[in-house]
Amino acid sequence: MATSEVVHAHAAPQGFIRKYIFSLDHKVIGLQYFFLALTAVWVGMILSLLMRIHLIWPNANLPLIGHIQPEAYLALLTMHGTIMVFFVLTTAPQGGFGNYFLPIQIGAPDMAFPVLNMLSFWTTFVAFVVMLAAFFVTGGAPLHGWTGYPPLSALQSSGPGEGLGADLWITSIAIFCAASLMGALNFITTTLDLRAKGMTMMRMPLTVWSWFITAILGLLAFGVLLSAGILLLMDRNVGTSFFVPVVVVNGQLTAHKGGSPLLWQHLFWFFGHPEVYIAILPGMGVASQVLSTFSRKPIFGYRAMVYAMLAIGFLGFMVWGHHMFMSGMSPYSAFAFSVLTMAIGVPSAIKTFNWLGTIYKGRVRFYTPMLFAVGFVSLFVSGGLSGPFLAQPILDIPLHDTYFVVGHFHLIMGVAAIFGIFAATYYWFPKMFGRMMNEGMGRAHFWLTFIGTYAIFMPMHYLGMAAHPRRYSQLTELAYLHRLLPVQQFMTYAAFITIGAQFIFVINLFWSMFKGPKASDNPWEATTLEWTTPTPPPHDNFGGKTPVVHNGPYEYGVPGHTRDFVMQTDPATGSKH
Repeated sequence: MATSEVVHAHAAPQGFIRKYIFSLDHKVIGLQYFFLALTAVWVGMILSLLMRIHLIWPNANLPLIGHIQPEAYLALLTMHGTIMVFFVLTTAPQGGFGNYFLPIQIGAPDMAFPVLNMLSFWTTFVAFVVMLAAFFVTGGAPLHGWTGYPPLSALQSSGPGEGLGADLWITSIAIFCAASLMGALNFITTTLDLRAKGMTMMRMPLTVWSWFITAILGLLAFGVLLSAGILLLMDRNVGTSFFVPVVVVNGQLTAHKGGSPLLWQHLFWFFGHPEVYIAILPGMGVASQVLSTFSRKPIFGYRAMVYAMLAIGFLGFMVWGHHMFMSGMSPYSAFAFSVLTMAIGVPSAIKTFNWLGTIYKGRVRFYTPMLFAVGFVSLFVSGGLSGPFLAQPILDIPLHDTYFVVGHFHLIMGVAAIFGIFAATYYWFPKMFGRMMNEGMGRAHFWLTFIGTYAIFMPMHYLGMAAHPRRYSQLTELAYLHRLLPVQQFMTYAAFITIGAQFIFVINLFWSMFKGPKASDNPWEATTLEWTTPTPPPHDNFGGKTPVVHNGPYEYGVPGHTRDFVMQTDPATGSKH
C-alpha cells in the first residue's frame, strides 16, 4: 500500500468507559449507532405486529396488553412511524455505516470533530429514551400520527396521549434534530477537509458521495423541523397560537386564535420530503458499491451517478407540496409541485438504468450482499412506480387517505432503505468484526424477507384502489370493507413470516461475531480504501500512515492486470473507468 507518514498518530484509549462507552473513535460510535438502530427496529416491528393483529382480530385479548382500544391503535401507529423513520431509517445508514466507513474510505484517521461525534450519538440515544418514555406516562403515547398535525397535536385536551406523552414525543424529535445537525456538520467537514492525498472528489466512492449529500440535506432540513417542534411546544404549553386557529373541543372554546395548521404542514413536509432521501440516498450508495464489486465491473456512468444524486438532493427540497394536495392549495401551486415531482423521477431513472448497466454482462457473484443490493433496486423501482400516480393532484386526492399511500412509502422509503442496511451489514461485517457471516442463513434471510415484503406491501396498493382508508383501527364499522378482510389477513400472515425471518438475521449476526470463520483483509476482492486496512481496522484506521490514492474506486476488469481488480492505492493504471 502506498502511504505517507503522519506525524500526529495517537494511541487508542485504554479504559473501558473511554474505549467503548464515551468513545471518540468513529468506528465505535458507528457500531453504537448500528446497535441502537437494531434495538429500535425491533421495537418498531413489534408495534406494527400489534397493529396487524388488531386489524384482523379486533376483539383479541392479548397477554400483558389486553384489548387494544382504537385510541391505543392510533398510538401504536404514531410510535411505529416515528421510531422507524427517525431511529432506524435515519440512524442506521448515516449514523451507523456512515460514521464507521466514511473516514476510512477517504483515507482519514477519524472524523473531523470526534467529541462532537460522540455528543451526536449520545444525544440521539437520549432522544430514543425520551421517545420510549411516552409509553409509560399518564395518558400514554400520543395518537396524532408520526406527522404530528395540529390542532390535534397542539391541544392537550384533544385526546388520550395528547398530554405529557405528546410533549415527550415533540421533545424527543427536537433532541434528535439537534443530534442530526451535529452529525451533519461533522460529515460535511470530514468529507471536504480530511481526504487523503490523491482522493479527489471524483475519486470518492459513491457511498461517500451519498453520505455527504445526505449530510447536506440533514443540515438544511432538520433545522426547520427543530424550529417547528419548538413552536409546537410553545402552542401546547405557553399559550401561543402559531398552529392553532379558533377551535372548539368538547363544546369548549379554546384560548387560541389566529394560528394556521397549514403552517405546520409546510414546515414539516419541507423537512419530511428531504427525509425520504436522507433515508434512501445511503442505500443508493451502498447498492452502487455492492453491485459494482460483485459484478466485477466498474460502476456504469460514475459521474452520471454523482450528478443524479446531487439532482435528487436539490429537487428533494422543491416537492414538499405534493404531500398537501388535500389541503386546498391553489391549482397553480399544485401544478408546480406536480411537475417538479415528476422531474425528480429523471435522476432516479438514471440511477436505475446505470445499476442495470453495471450488472449487464458482468461476472456476477451472487453472495448475500449482492442479493440484498438487487433487492434494493427491485423495491426502489416497485415503490417508485406508484409515485407518478400520487404526483398528479387529480389522482392523489382520491388515493391520499388510502392504503395506496401506505404501500407506496413503505416500499420506496421503508423496506428499500432496510434492504440497503442489510446489504451494508453483510458486505462490511467482515471488516467490522473480522469474521464472515453464514452465507446459507443469509440467503434464507434474503428470500423470506424479499418475498414477505412484496406479500405485505403490494396488496396495500390494491386495497387503496378499493378505497380502503388508512389509519382506521378496525374494519367492523364499514360494511364495504368486510370483503377486503381476507387481503388484510393475508398481509398479516405474511408479516408474521417476514418478522420471523429477522430472527435468522439476528442469530446469524451475533453468532458470526464470535463463531464465524475468520475473514481476510479483503474477502470480496474490492478496491476501496477500507479493504487496504487490517481487519478490524486499528484505532486510527491506517496505523499512523495515510494512504495515497492513485485510482478510482471501481477499477474492475482493467486490461493488462493479473487480478481483475485494482486497489485505489495501487500504482496508477491510466484507466478511464
